[in-house]
Amino acid sequence: MSRAWAPMLEQLVQERYGALVAYATILTGDRAQAQDVLHDALVSTFSARASFGSVPQAEAYVRRAVASRFVDQARRAVRERAAVERSAHVAPATVELQSDVLDRDVAAALGGLSPQQRACVVLRHLDDLSVAQTARLLGVSEGAVKRYVSDGVATLDALLGTRTVARDGEQVPVRLVEKEGERRAR
Repeated sequence: MSRAWAPMLEQLVQERYGALVAYATILTGDRAQAQDVLHDALVSTFSARASFGSVPQAEAYVRRAVASRFVDQARRAVRERAAVERSAHVAPATVELQSDVLDRDVAAALGGLSPQQRACVVLRHLDDLSVAQTARLLGVSEGAVKRYVSDGVATLDALLGTRTVARDGEQVPVRLVEKEGERRAR
């Protein structure tokens, strides 16, 4: 049995493992879960005997596999949580994201998004994927991606206090400034 993929896997893990874990952590909000999702993505990618010409190609493929697995797990978790709620009448717990990559406030705000919104916002704004690429990756329509991104960004703006305000008929962005340990909108 040929193991031609093994050197590429070894090089990818050696050079990009930290970045892949950080990316998965942004999506999952939990480093341990991120590592699990990443390992699943690596196993499925390389056990399918995919061949890559370079580490960046392999990394891009694995990133998409990570996002896909995250959404699959989130969907499964929603179904499981709904079943538990029906039987136990318990409200779902809120998600508290912890990220080594993002500012604490941004990570916390991402935790306030639904898994679909979070995946779409991360893929569109952090991975810079197009609407079409995001839709294909997540298995949803382009319209759904646009809606999730729009709703997600609106929620992030509200949570972070970064909405625009009208001043004399013109939209002016709100900026956050730090002053003596407290944040204020300017």
